[in-house]
Amino acid sequence: MKLAGFLKALGAAVQDAEEETFELFSQELPSQNLGFIDSKAQSLELTDIAGQEFTITQSPAILSSNRAGGTTGAVVWKITPLFAEWLSSPRNPLFTHGLLSPSSLVLELGCGISGLVALLLGPRISRYVLTDQPYVARLVEQNVADNRHQQQQQQPSFSSSSAGAAAAAKTTRPSKSRPPARPSRRGFPAHAASAGNVSRDRGGSAAGGIHFTPLDWETDQVTPALTGSVEAQSFDVVVACDCIYNEALVGPFVSTCVDMCRLRAAEVSQGTTTAKEPCVCVIAQQLRDPLVFEAWLTRFTVSFHAWRVPDEWLVPGLRSNSGFVVHVGVLKDDISL
Repeated sequence: MKLAGFLKALGAAVQDAEEETFELFSQELPSQNLGFIDSKAQSLELTDIAGQEFTITQSPAILSSNRAGGTTGAVVWKITPLFAEWLSSPRNPLFTHGLLSPSSLVLELGCGISGLVALLLGPRISRYVLTDQPYVARLVEQNVADNRHQQQQQQPSFSSSSAGAAAAAKTTRPSKSRPPARPSRRGFPAHAASAGNVSRDRGGSAAGGIHFTPLDWETDQVTPALTGSVEAQSFDVVVACDCIYNEALVGPFVSTCVDMCRLRAAEVSQGTTTAKEPCVCVIAQQLRDPLVFEAWLTRFTVSFHAWRVPDEWLVPGLRSNSGFVVHVGVLKDDISL
């Protein structure tokens, strides 16, 4: 099994949530504030992320609003460019061990408005499904469409220049003299629609192999329809980037991770597909509150075997003492240690 070699290379699984929390929060963690790149900027120009440049439109207004259900997905977080660069690199162990490949399906939970992980990883796999609450839809669709158009004019390059990914960012803030450009009513710029870069299906949106569909962890049901594919009924990898900051959401978040990963076993049990590797869950986060982190890991390890990704596998900006951490999980129902 490809997964067996991957997990063997990872080393020992996390044995105790309290010990893992103590070890991580005993590091000299840098001051990251809440972790935004610039929460007041209307747009961000992110440079040298895997050799590419991206312009991301944000919504400071939504972030500062009293919208019920949360607003944190309205801006870009510092960990996102780092995680996007690391995950999409051909040197990432998920690729070198064959768990990610050109035929892979990946789903992201809590994607926010940037679409950065999808923009970098999407071209290297078969299908990337972005999910989040409906308020994210317009801006993530706009950012994917705009930046896919830019990517067509850039020569792809997969580097590990994480210093650049750590936010070599220029910001643009709205002013009375130059208001920000207004997106079209559907969130797509005219050039993208006319060029055929963006389409919609199954209630979501698509740009090439990148698709968005709304998903609320507390109210929506996880079904095979999320793949948006007739042939595939499950995902190879489920990812989440900086989604763990509120203890009240720990339960719904972990339950959604479990349900997503269980789609793979359900698909295989139907006998409609050849044997596939279990789904792998990859979770990156900023180390903010030890109580919230421990609550997440305690709940997560009820259903998952979990491993902390070692420094030698990570780009410098995600390693020890960076204030960030990446864990990998596989359902206990799927493997035995």
